[in-house]
Amino acid sequence: MAEELVLERCDLELEANGRDHHTADLCQQRLVVRRGQPFRLTLHFEGRNYEASVDSLTFSAVTGPAPSKEAGTKARFPLSDAVEEGAWTASVVDQQDNALSLQLSTPAHAPIGLYRLSLEVSTGYQGSSFVLGHFTLLFNSWCPADAVYLESDEERREYVLTQQGFIYQGSAKFIQNMPWNFGQFEDGILDICLMLLDVNPKFLKNGGRDCSRRGNPVYVGRVVSRMVNCNDDQGVLYGRWDNNYKDGISPMFWIGSVDILRRWKNYGCQNVKYGQCWVFAAVACTVLRCLGIPTRVVTNYNSAHDQNSNLLIEYFRNEFGEIQGNKSEMIWNFHCWVESWMTRPDLQPGYEGWQAIDPTPQEKSEGAYCCGPVPVRAIKEGDLSTKYDAPFVFAEVNADVVDWIQQKDGSMHKSINRSLVVGLKISTKSVGRDEREDITHNYKYPEGSPEEREAFRRANHLNKLANKEETGVAMRIRVGQSMTMGSDFDVFAHITNNTTEDLTCRLLLCARTVSYNGILGPECGTNNLFDLSLEPYSEKSIPLRILYEKYCDCLTESNLIKVRGLLVEQAANSYLLAERDIYLENPEIKIRVLGEPKQNRKLVAEVSLRNPLTVALEGCTFTVEGAGLTEEQKTVEIPHPVEGGQEAKVRVDLLPLHMGRHKLVVNFQSDKLKSVKGFRNVIIGAP
Repeated sequence: MAEELVLERCDLELEANGRDHHTADLCQQRLVVRRGQPFRLTLHFEGRNYEASVDSLTFSAVTGPAPSKEAGTKARFPLSDAVEEGAWTASVVDQQDNALSLQLSTPAHAPIGLYRLSLEVSTGYQGSSFVLGHFTLLFNSWCPADAVYLESDEERREYVLTQQGFIYQGSAKFIQNMPWNFGQFEDGILDICLMLLDVNPKFLKNGGRDCSRRGNPVYVGRVVSRMVNCNDDQGVLYGRWDNNYKDGISPMFWIGSVDILRRWKNYGCQNVKYGQCWVFAAVACTVLRCLGIPTRVVTNYNSAHDQNSNLLIEYFRNEFGEIQGNKSEMIWNFHCWVESWMTRPDLQPGYEGWQAIDPTPQEKSEGAYCCGPVPVRAIKEGDLSTKYDAPFVFAEVNADVVDWIQQKDGSMHKSINRSLVVGLKISTKSVGRDEREDITHNYKYPEGSPEEREAFRRANHLNKLANKEETGVAMRIRVGQSMTMGSDFDVFAHITNNTTEDLTCRLLLCARTVSYNGILGPECGTNNLFDLSLEPYSEKSIPLRILYEKYCDCLTESNLIKVRGLLVEQAANSYLLAERDIYLENPEIKIRVLGEPKQNRKLVAEVSLRNPLTVALEGCTFTVEGAGLTEEQKTVEIPHPVEGGQEAKVRVDLLPLHMGRHKLVVNFQSDKLKSVKGFRNVIIGAP
């Protein structure tokens, strides 16, 4: 009778599997593979090797707290030559001396997460079992049978593997790119992402059911949307928008997701203070890319927050054009969310592809603060019955704005405001390049097209279908030179009279600082003309001077000023409103890399910024991070004030661990100049 087959050890072939599964960065000390694709392991036996005629090998793979075959969280499968598509299988690749090389395959719909792999050996009547080890299974956008399959290799690299990118901020007329370190393969991040799934309320309520549903990217996307904010669970980020961040970290300070996720874990899953929309979106992007779902951050300019789903944002203003009352329905200067790529077998054909997921806590969906996934295509078509949360996302890019001006006698007059169009310049980073890609056409048909009208009809968007009244007088806010932080500058109300009449008007020009979510701060400039005469067929430009000394103390870290013009023609009792958001450009951060950029060789980055103000900056610090360049965030303080016009300069040591293209991302902070961002691409060569 054959002697018992005894396993000496199991080699999980980390290097080869990491290379084949695009998980090399994650496979340093553990096995991480993508579903629907074979992986290799080698069994080393004591004494004798496996003999097919006498030995029987059966594998088992389990995940979650209550593994079961019915739930898809437990699989038992024998060593066999028959390769069955879409099932757990194990087959022999090679046999030498006491080593048996195997190939294991997983189904392309298996739940993702941490698995325990065991082996049962039986020889005649003898049997024994061994734990071979653990492995983590991820979504696989390289596998055609996976729900997140993406055909283009370039897109897979950008949306799954790239660890840095840009988030677009500023205003629709001055789009600002902010570098961000997603860092989804940095040390410990995968474990934190799995922990995030394991503290979600659905897991705590029924862990077995939650784990069985983790094979579905729609389900996982919805859970991540909920868990990135902490409004009704142990989620990652606490949202705050009132410019009072003293007991935490200002949302504008962050330059990457890694620091935020590590803090959340180190605080024992206590929320991290503070986040705003781009921080929520960026952290969601990191988590989803880490789990293998292709994801990108998008920015929508002039984004509507419509609470009652009537697709209408109404502003009530006094006779000077100032908004009255506390407003929860607002137009945000910009708003960020993410898109993830997946099929939608739960919906009609044609709704696969990019799905909008919004982790910023705004409105409840099915009782929790989450939003999406909703097919971007359904938003374009005005198909508002589509799961999940189509009406809210449709309003973000399509709501109409109506301004009412209240007279002294209490009567309300509708004002015409041509300057505010909701849903402009929807932006994301281009594939493989540091450029912006405009994806507005994915969300909206061309303005005025028959398809646009059809989408509005389907969405019952009655306001947009009404004919707009034409006026003979037009006004817009124009800017002169580029506006930099610390400078005084002029803006202009440009008024055109296209009528045959002489008009006498009242013009109220006002500039106020504004947060990116539309909340206005103090005034920083006014110019009121009470009898402005407009000749027939004429144009006029009326200047408004905005001084640094007026805006310096009340500018928020988003560097935005809202200029508003209200033109009142008393004789006809008509009101014309024009607004524009002005972004003040920060000084450039210069980054020089000293030394030869090679793997595992120390590098120095020299980081500098010139103080653009006439006054000294105090409490200056530079913070740097970059996946593959630094193990953790580094902060360097400058001990002395930096005088006006002088340079703040520091040196930071780097140790690049991985070859290839990386981004070093920098934030500069001081008392009078905050959240200035910079980046430098660094290509690391072989040692």
